[in-house]
Amino acid sequence: MKYLFLVVTVVLSACVTSSPINDTNMTLPNQFVVVLGIAQDAGYPQTGCMKDCCQKAWKRGWQSSVVSLGIVDKTTEGRWLIEATPDIKKQLYTLNNFLPDSNAYIAPSGVFLTHAHIGHYTGLMQLGREVMGANQVPVYAMPRMSQFLQDHEPWKQLLTLQNIEIKELAKEQEVELSPNIKVTPFLVPHRDELSETVGYWIEGKKTKVMFIPDIDKWHKWNRDLVAEIKAVDMVLIDGTFFQNGEIPGRDMSKIPHPFVEESMELLKDLPASEKAKVHFIHFNHTNPLLQPNSKERKELEQAGFNMAEEGMIIRLGS
Repeated sequence: MKYLFLVVTVVLSACVTSSPINDTNMTLPNQFVVVLGIAQDAGYPQTGCMKDCCQKAWKRGWQSSVVSLGIVDKTTEGRWLIEATPDIKKQLYTLNNFLPDSNAYIAPSGVFLTHAHIGHYTGLMQLGREVMGANQVPVYAMPRMSQFLQDHEPWKQLLTLQNIEIKELAKEQEVELSPNIKVTPFLVPHRDELSETVGYWIEGKKTKVMFIPDIDKWHKWNRDLVAEIKAVDMVLIDGTFFQNGEIPGRDMSKIPHPFVEESMELLKDLPASEKAKVHFIHFNHTNPLLQPNSKERKELEQAGFNMAEEGMIIRLGS
């Protein structure tokens, strides 16, 4: 078993502890979600950014991978990715290290996609013949996303060469990954130029997680966020921008996301136990939450909410 040198945060409902873990296979639960990335599609720091937010990140090592989750069932040796990001190489390496056969750099048991924006699917190219030459990796996608992959190169080539095979999803129809874990997609409003957009419920025997990395605004969703939070044990939701005006010179209505300030206002009346479930994710490089000790991060924590962290473990089962 290889050792994974990172700080892992183990999460069960509202109980959170942090400690360095060496042998993750012996320490962690049998079924869990691991956060493999927390940044927006371009990662942090961002390509071409010479602003202070990114220059500090380069100098001080504040680097974050593009948003992704891993799902692990040690009893079946299954490992799945949610999102195929530009950082898939690092993320798949990390994911494989949670299982005893990690000496082999193997493909995931499956990949679930949310939508066709570049940070969420372009990592699929690493499964092609120029890199892994994978064999029929299941790629779970909604109908428009599936058609997009079938109609356009280089994704079409992955199908022709049988590096991947598409497993078409239907909204709110669960997929059983193992006897212990199921995943269910649900539609959310987002800039759907190329495909529809989904979030996922990830459910184990003990815990249910809701994951929404991208959504336009909460009021556009046909569900009530407060009710959805109450119905699950953990939420990972869109925290792309902290506030309006974060990108000077750009009309932020053209890149709609719920500002973290808006989400906190919407959820301010939740009891502390419900607020503790909320972990923001998918941070743009301009978001001050990415900077340790920022006043915005302190404000978030004082309000009772959380940031997702790379390496965070969410227990699903035994």
